[in-house]
Amino acid sequence: MSEEPPKSKALKLLAEDAEDLEVVSAALQDAVLKIGDIAWEAKARRLTLTLNRYRWGAAEPERVRAAVQVGSVLGVRARRLRRTAREAVVELLTLAFEAGEAPGGRLVFRFAGDADLAVDVECIDLVLADISDPWAAKSEPRHEG
Repeated sequence: MSEEPPKSKALKLLAEDAEDLEVVSAALQDAVLKIGDIAWEAKARRLTLTLNRYRWGAAEPERVRAAVQVGSVLGVRARRLRRTAREAVVELLTLAFEAGEAPGGRLVFRFAGDADLAVDVECIDLVLADISDPWAAKSEPRHEG
């Protein structure tokens, strides 16, 4: 009798349009990352964020290390995110798309504290993938309402 391998809980999502981004945004809500974990490679036209994603819907509060990679990037602008504060931790609230000349536009990563990262793109080309096993979180993120 052979045992089945455990089913992976790892999330892997591809976003190619605004509707896909809504799903990715929901999965990224309340993720935390260090400013130093944001990597902009201008020549490769690629932006990568490595973060600790809260796993909404898990039986117990848990987080998982994940990476978001955006391709076809034309430019990146940060507001209230100091590049020199590499160890500063920020909380991602949402990811939105502001349409421009089709199929391009701007992806906006909005963080707590009124900070954001605006990413001008030729088209929506984003991948989110979990890159570690989950671990217990201290608590569930809370929102004022």
